[in-house]
Amino acid sequence: MSRGGEMVYIPDDSDFSSFRDQCESLEGWHCRYNKAGVTVWSQGQEESCTVQKIKTRISCKDVPAETLYDVLHDTRYRKKWDSNMIETYDIGRLTVNADVGYYSWKCPSPLKNRDFVTLRSWLPLGNDYMIINYSVKHPKYPPRKDFVRAVSLQTGYLIKANGDGACILYYLTQVDPRGSLPKWVVNRVSQFVAPKAMKKIYKAGLKYPEWKRRHDPEYKPWVYPEQNTLPSVSLAELSVQHAESLENIDETGLPEDHLSTSDHEA
Repeated sequence: MSRGGEMVYIPDDSDFSSFRDQCESLEGWHCRYNKAGVTVWSQGQEESCTVQKIKTRISCKDVPAETLYDVLHDTRYRKKWDSNMIETYDIGRLTVNADVGYYSWKCPSPLKNRDFVTLRSWLPLGNDYMIINYSVKHPKYPPRKDFVRAVSLQTGYLIKANGDGACILYYLTQVDPRGSLPKWVVNRVSQFVAPKAMKKIYKAGLKYPEWKRRHDPEYKPWVYPEQNTLPSVSLAELSVQHAESLENIDETGLPEDHLSTSDHEA
């Protein structure tokens, strides 16, 4: 997402508009999965084992768009529903609708776990809500020995109101996982991991109002910027995270039958 590939910047209206268009367009996308209200598409070389664009869509009945928007922002609640997450925290704020954060997640065994540092920005636009991010470097949060630092080229959510008390959620991601992955991993992401993740978010949306009612219900710094107590971060402190400068590991030889039991849960 970074313009010219060198400069860190905060996305503007044209970036959000472009992201929304990518979510809603079918041109150039190949359907990989369509079942039980969840659709997954991929874009890019079918045989590629590394960087692909993946897009998923789910229709969420009984979950208003603004509720799902809160779910995706609320890091306290994320610990309740995102079982793939190891750790997440906000590092600092850039503007009223942009911050820098850290996220690490469990990869299916025997792959190494990955982590990210990203610049995230968000925009409510009428009945649509968008959250997008891309990877950046922060001097105080260098790559860690216990994770492979991956690169988000562009990742985000589009939430569209769909009638009374319902919404449609799109998730689009283009990530360089840093490493040569086995073909079965790429297939597994589109056939199992992505659909399962979307269903988790939907269920989290159904349960969120009750959880939030019991956990600081008025606290929503993503809606009320005056509540944000994060330290300020300057764009000058950040630089674009180029994949080439990071560790590149070869995991192509890892067999699928060594997957952990938990990863087989659908």
